[in-house]
Amino acid sequence: MVIVLRTGVPPEAIQQLVSVVDAAGGSAFVSRGVERTIIGVVGDDDVLANLNLHVYDAVSEVIRVTRPYKLVSRENHPTRSVVTVGSAPTLAHIGPDTFTLIAGPCAVETPEQTLAAAKMARRAGAALLRGGAYKPRTSPYAFQGLGERGLRILNEVRGEIGLPVVTEIVDAHDIDVVAAHADMLQVGTRNMQNFGLLQAVGGVGKPVLLKRGLTATYEEWLMAAEYIAQRGNLDIVLCERGIRTFEPATRNTLDVSAIPMMQSLSHLPVIVDPSHASGRRELVVPLARAGIGAGADGVMVDVHPHPEAALVDGPQALDDPAVEELGDACRRLAALLGRRTG
Repeated sequence: MVIVLRTGVPPEAIQQLVSVVDAAGGSAFVSRGVERTIIGVVGDDDVLANLNLHVYDAVSEVIRVTRPYKLVSRENHPTRSVVTVGSAPTLAHIGPDTFTLIAGPCAVETPEQTLAAAKMARRAGAALLRGGAYKPRTSPYAFQGLGERGLRILNEVRGEIGLPVVTEIVDAHDIDVVAAHADMLQVGTRNMQNFGLLQAVGGVGKPVLLKRGLTATYEEWLMAAEYIAQRGNLDIVLCERGIRTFEPATRNTLDVSAIPMMQSLSHLPVIVDPSHASGRRELVVPLARAGIGAGADGVMVDVHPHPEAALVDGPQALDDPAVEELGDACRRLAALLGRRTG
């Protein structure tokens, strides 16, 4: 069950509803989004149905949700959500009426490299700068990122380039320092079912970019988003970044069908990451086009001023000509679908 609250409901009215649910043996979870506040309710359906929650002035409507992911379900929220990242005057909007390009270096290496990549991203029309300060790698001997120093570099570049920053968090112990430097927190594919981390980012009060796990089903992905939403945060963007299949020619396989399917199951925005899906620079733009055509709300790509010297994922990073081609594709195709860019 989901309780949808009216606009401007005071905290004491919300607490009254939570207390009513608790007294009936249920559990209530308050989630606040940009557009509205809702209370997810878990408990005996017959008992809860007899509470007549709709009679309270604070309540707009009460919805019975059959999906196990109640807060992020399209049943609960028929209109698709818009997630706003950053603060004025540098705001980025991710949702059904816009197309959002997110670009930047996969890993922050130096101030010079990060600034150059950020300028490439901005020229392409990016609304958000991505960059990794903490890099979970398959090999423990590979470059693991600069950590807090990388966050400081991102912060400095954000001030110069004027784009909100999204960066990955890999450990709940780093939540405060990452949140202090980033406008949006990314949970990577390896941590999609790190439930402690999901709960931590859900409580920090910043938008979250949730990547799909390598072998995760749609329901598992949405249940991971539910962990974040249950802690009070509905500002979640889902990212399809390729899944593991039998085909070894590409790094992963971009599941284009995930875009319309997830948009039918959930109200959350859905973007694609063709860089990590393909692992090959020459495939990034074609896959981005496919994602745009399938209705993605945005694309996230790796860019690097010198891909051949990149410490992480150089073969998939876009160079200047490819970035220009990507920017042109985003503008043209998004416009054909009636979406605003930039």
